[in-house]
Amino acid sequence: MTLDSILDEIKKAEKIVILTHENPDGDAIGSATAMKLALNYLGKNADVIIPEYSKCFAFLPGMDEVKTKSNVEVYDLAITVDCADTKILKGYSKYFEKATTKIAIDHHGSNNMFADINYVNPVSPACAQVLVGVFEYWNIPITKEIGTCLATGIITDTGGFNYSVTVETFEFTAELLRSGVNISEIYRKVFATKTRANFELTKIANNRMQFFEDGKVTFTYITAEDEENVKASTGDYEGIVQIGRCIEGVEVSIFLHELKEKGGFKISLRSSEYVNVSDVCLMFGGGGHVRAAGAFSTGTPEHIRDKVLAEVRKQLK
Repeated sequence: MTLDSILDEIKKAEKIVILTHENPDGDAIGSATAMKLALNYLGKNADVIIPEYSKCFAFLPGMDEVKTKSNVEVYDLAITVDCADTKILKGYSKYFEKATTKIAIDHHGSNNMFADINYVNPVSPACAQVLVGVFEYWNIPITKEIGTCLATGIITDTGGFNYSVTVETFEFTAELLRSGVNISEIYRKVFATKTRANFELTKIANNRMQFFEDGKVTFTYITAEDEENVKASTGDYEGIVQIGRCIEGVEVSIFLHELKEKGGFKISLRSSEYVNVSDVCLMFGGGGHVRAAGAFSTGTPEHIRDKVLAEVRKQLK
């Protein structure tokens, strides 16, 4: 079985690295730190490499050991979590590419099975939920620390249990509660607590909000200059894409966030009921989930807006 093979590779490896996608969300970070703690239980030490992340996740167990880079030239084993394609590993893909053995654990339907061993469950709403089953199969106890990381992944990727949840999601969450995980506190830290910079960026985005298709689509954006003006840190734009979708009658929310170092904009899409935004993002080389997906594009905000709108219109009723 795939999970047996993965465990065999873990037991054989001496130098292990855990990686996830760029601009990591709570599922990516929670899954990576949970995997590190699980490997510690197995008597293995692993490097978690995440160059940048939002400080709202600093409370997670193990975050004090996360590295921005490594001096190890070649790892025996590289494990990616919550990553559908090596393209989104970007600047630290070298650790994965050079590794002797490569493993991918994921939940994206768009995963292209890029590793030597792939364990992908596209039905799961979060990679963290996949890991709950993985750890149980390996007889690794879900401690409060591991559970906190996993719960963060599940809560963030389901939008606080607002979409893509399964019966298993609540069963797993109940198990995490039993292990002592404070679900309410995690929700407060990742959703209900905002930085001043996030508040200021949200005001800017609200003022720029446009409505299309008889109010079924919203569009807004944030530039690098906006972030500089409010002294924003990594991740301070998080949550803005949700605003449009929360408006009555809106099916799709489109949010652009400028990535100055890449010379373009990150596209974030959210849908309410029926539009598959993953399919829309695939047209721009991205992907994700049915109700939440992303991509990247160059051009002005208006130019990108019109291209995305053209694809969204094909799915609107």
